[in-house]
Amino acid sequence: MTIEQNIIKTAVVAIKELYGQDISAEQIGLQPTRSEFEGQLTIVVFPLLRYSKKTAEETASEIGEYLQNKIGDVTGFNVIKGFLNLVVADPYWLNLFNNELLGADFGNIQPNKQKVMVEYSSPNTNKPLHLGHVRNNLLGYSVAELLKASGYDVVKVNLVNDRGIHICKSMLAWQLWGNGETPESSGIKGDHLVGKYYVVFDKEYKAQIEALKAQGQAEDEAKKNAPLIRDAQQMLQEWEAGDEAVIALWKKMNGWVYEGFDVSYRNLGVDFDKYYYESNTYLLGKDTVEEGLKKGVFFKKPDGSVWIDLTPDGLDQKLVLRADGTSVYITQDLGTAEMKYDDFKMDQSI
Repeated sequence: MTIEQNIIKTAVVAIKELYGQDISAEQIGLQPTRSEFEGQLTIVVFPLLRYSKKTAEETASEIGEYLQNKIGDVTGFNVIKGFLNLVVADPYWLNLFNNELLGADFGNIQPNKQKVMVEYSSPNTNKPLHLGHVRNNLLGYSVAELLKASGYDVVKVNLVNDRGIHICKSMLAWQLWGNGETPESSGIKGDHLVGKYYVVFDKEYKAQIEALKAQGQAEDEAKKNAPLIRDAQQMLQEWEAGDEAVIALWKKMNGWVYEGFDVSYRNLGVDFDKYYYESNTYLLGKDTVEEGLKKGVFFKKPDGSVWIDLTPDGLDQKLVLRADGTSVYITQDLGTAEMKYDDFKMDQSI
């Protein structure tokens, strides 16, 4: 029984007990209290004066006292001429909100048969999540949940950039200067430990660049000729060739990162329905690039790198495959987009 139904039912009994008259529930006029007065519900007393044979103020006060004594959720009242304003206890409204309004389906809309994929987080496995990732995670999760409540069939996806030159930088630095350090031996969260060696690489790489510049090389030339970057590029090629030792190191360090990411995701309160890994899609992207070359969508420059010309669309030329045959972000994006659609046949992707 709602508070409104209880008030009307009890008011009918009040008229009988106070004035000896039988009336129907339809004769009790109950309405929301005007905002300028205290209270939440108001009984219009004027139609009841014929039964009480008293003034409006007297009748309202007598009925108000009766209701306050009989209904625990009515904690007070005030009389404004022929209007009895009833004060309903806060716990009643809180209980109504929490137990009746906030049901499992609160705010949800019927399914609209549209499938939407929401991709968010998308971290690199060479360092921990940073503030930008936190923003991305919270926005992505919120958008997904809002769409779900709006009737969409939502798939929450995390595309992990788990390969590439930046990953090899952390791996190479750990090989050279890590001395076997692990998250367990150091007490450092896994993603933070790997990020530590990404910073070490950058520091040592810059020192090598400065040394080469001191020997007379131009900065751009020194950046290409520094032994560390050459070794990192070699490691990437070995990874793509399936070198067992490189793959084993990659799996070990990525495992540390994933354990760290999982802690961060739990702390943020976000989740995912599906993980994609760029290490599983870059080859598919290469196949798409080869197909695009044959069809004239892409073109090859004299150094062997493959590009797409987007100048007719107001953009510029974009690299889709390096001269040494290794992938760039766009290569992987091509493969991933195709794989995601094959898996879910979504109507939209965000």
